[in-house]
Amino acid sequence: MEHFNPILGNETTGQKFITCGEIMLRLSPPGFQRFAQAKSFDVVYGGAESNASVSLANYGLSSAFATLVPDNPIGQAAVNELRAFGVDTKFMLRKGKRLGIYFYEKGVSMRPSKVVYDRKDSAIANIAPGDIDWDEAFDGADWFHFTGITPALSTAAAEETLRAVQAAKRHGVTVSCDLNYRKNLWSREEAGRVMGQLVPMVDVLIANEEDAADVFGICAEATDITAGKLNVEGYRSVARQLVERFGCKKIAVTLRESLSASDNNWSGMLYDGVSGEMVVSKKYAIRLVDRLGGGDSFGSGLIYALLSGYGSQEAVEFAAAASALKQTIEGDVNRVTVDEVRSLMGGNASGRVQR
Repeated sequence: MEHFNPILGNETTGQKFITCGEIMLRLSPPGFQRFAQAKSFDVVYGGAESNASVSLANYGLSSAFATLVPDNPIGQAAVNELRAFGVDTKFMLRKGKRLGIYFYEKGVSMRPSKVVYDRKDSAIANIAPGDIDWDEAFDGADWFHFTGITPALSTAAAEETLRAVQAAKRHGVTVSCDLNYRKNLWSREEAGRVMGQLVPMVDVLIANEEDAADVFGICAEATDITAGKLNVEGYRSVARQLVERFGCKKIAVTLRESLSASDNNWSGMLYDGVSGEMVVSKKYAIRLVDRLGGGDSFGSGLIYALLSGYGSQEAVEFAAAASALKQTIEGDVNRVTVDEVRSLMGGNASGRVQR
């Protein structure tokens, strides 16, 4: 079957997206309470890859998510959550002991947010060869997305990620990856070794302002992330070095200037590995409601834009606007439409009531 592959240049026959990874149960104290204050927790289901699948479904694409969840009511609740957004859950298989959990304490002003993970021995961490039929999963698919979180979960998950990427390449599917380095899951050395095997097969590489330095030791010059000072031109060199080392066709970077836990400036850049062109989006000043999932919504916005044939500038503008909107929404996933994103792209940022 032919595919729509805007990066590789194949013919357009549809827009089918698939991703794989871990979906987790998120437990958060209400409002801005600290963990020690909480008498109850708000419940959300999410994860880097599942968040992307929801965004693409909201934008009208055929979107599927592949994972393992336990065969119990909590696993079924996670499946139901994605079904409610129209995500294809055929490859959410019931196997394993438990769903991973993370606890999220929301920061405010100068007090940072905190995340505590309880995901050891989760279902996806114990995935085995043959659990997911990747040839079936990629039949008719146009785009496959994964992040650096999944291979960090376990050796088994890393090996399965490699099998999935290899299968995607056999099927002529565009592959994107968000580096998404998590220091609590693995060391920089281990991340560099494993991701160094995967990234050469990636067409579109996505990172935040720190990932390239943490995983591959490639740093942006004249940048101080903790002080909220980013040198955009420094990321041109980062992108160029990533292209030279791994051969990626496009590099995208989210640029977050953290003024406080409540206020961030947000933008993105996109570098074309063939032409060497770099484009940067407009910058959004965000009063944060929930910053988790911001990077996931940038990546999924970029994927939608590229699948839709947007040029580089329009694509990065769509991704930046989509992810800016997400950070005004409670929860992990981006509950916005294409029209809402394009309205913000067009300059409608006043927040006036829509009647």
